[in-house]
Amino acid sequence: MNATAPAGSLVCVGLGMTLGSHLGPLARSHIEQADVVFAGVSDGIVELWLRRMHKDVRSLQPYYREGKSRMQTYRQMVEAILAEVHAGRKVCGVFYGHPGVFAWAPHKAIEVARSEGFAAHMEPGISAEDCLYADLGIDPGRFGCQHYEASQLLFYQRRIDPTAYLVLWQVGLVGDQSLARFSTGPAYRQVLVEVLVRDYPLEHEVIIYRTPTLPIQSARIERLALGDLPQADIAMQDTVVIPPARAMQIAHETRARLTALDKAATGVA
Repeated sequence: MNATAPAGSLVCVGLGMTLGSHLGPLARSHIEQADVVFAGVSDGIVELWLRRMHKDVRSLQPYYREGKSRMQTYRQMVEAILAEVHAGRKVCGVFYGHPGVFAWAPHKAIEVARSEGFAAHMEPGISAEDCLYADLGIDPGRFGCQHYEASQLLFYQRRIDPTAYLVLWQVGLVGDQSLARFSTGPAYRQVLVEVLVRDYPLEHEVIIYRTPTLPIQSARIERLALGDLPQADIAMQDTVVIPPARAMQIAHETRARLTALDKAATGVA
């Protein structure tokens, strides 16, 4: 005899970055058809907009607090979401951008729900990375792109390829080991610069980028020297993009091997 699957379900969707412009029809449908909607967004205007689509929208923002570990906040979010799934409701979690990018709670909630036998999945959304490529005119296939959470460059030994773009996320929080702060400061960014100058000159141009979240806003695109980064005004929403500092070097030996394989495949002596 087959066991009956639990009645509750969970889907996590992305709003995209710019209010109203990026929401896809499938994500909208999940929001409208849910029994309960949890809003992982930080803007009251966005919450009001969501309430026009659904009568039961519950904000996850009250779980945040300065000095409180973000991991504790994220776990409480997961508990709140799963409580409604356990109650047999169709739950939709709504998050900025792509719900799986820099978002621990959606991944964890889906993981736990699935492990308990509930139907749970994620629908992708337009992320800040997607907007960055469009606003800065970057094709990631041209030179390649490396993406790091900024603190990882300080906490771990990571390799940087200065012939590719380097995209650093959450620079406003760089160096925070407590997971309880909303920002660090110039001294922390100075440590980041000292790590980066191993591969880039201090005068190398970097870009501070922020995606607009309202249609009336424009993207923040500020260019400055790497050495000036510690004193720059950088918030949690800002991303730092470092263009290539060196030309790509030809791999002569590998190319010779590939040429030999081409000749063998075509029968050319």
